[in-house]
Amino acid sequence: MKRILLITILILCSAGSVWSLNQKKTRESLEPEPNYFGIQKKNFRQSIPSIANQFIGIPYELGGNPQQSGTSDNSYLFFSIYALAAQKAGLSYKGYLPMAHLIPNTREVDKNDLKNGDLIILRDNHAAMIYWIDETKKMYFIYASEKRQQIIAFNSDNPVFHVYWLENFKGYYRLSDAMLSPHE
Repeated sequence: MKRILLITILILCSAGSVWSLNQKKTRESLEPEPNYFGIQKKNFRQSIPSIANQFIGIPYELGGNPQQSGTSDNSYLFFSIYALAAQKAGLSYKGYLPMAHLIPNTREVDKNDLKNGDLIILRDNHAAMIYWIDETKKMYFIYASEKRQQIIAFNSDNPVFHVYWLENFKGYYRLSDAMLSPHE
């Protein structure tokens, strides 16, 4: 009888310990986990200015891939900046897309919610990337200029921004989350 009582006590103690562990795990699982993907996206955006600066002044060439030829067009410029920033943030960027295929993989954003890496797109689907927004909210843009035959940068105080970009303005756009994914 003592033996059965001892076994019963051991079983109840073990069951209590397991129950207590399950309760603790349940409470922990109810607490929000840090959004690691959100942190990676923030790091992605923070690395864009320094990466974009590397491309300013390189020659323009339709179909030029900066990693292979040292030249670029807009599609490869944006791909290169996004891919390098994603890599630096521990993310993967979906892959090269010509502008006509990149634009459908973006979503429109309000001008009061702009971030590094967002695009200003014109009605003819020509685009420039906002690669940096300073503390005064001045925007800095980069794009491949066929007319000037190089990658150029300008800012929102530049008269060309007002007379050309805003006059032909379609909207501000941001990459969809599906274009970035955590490294596997």
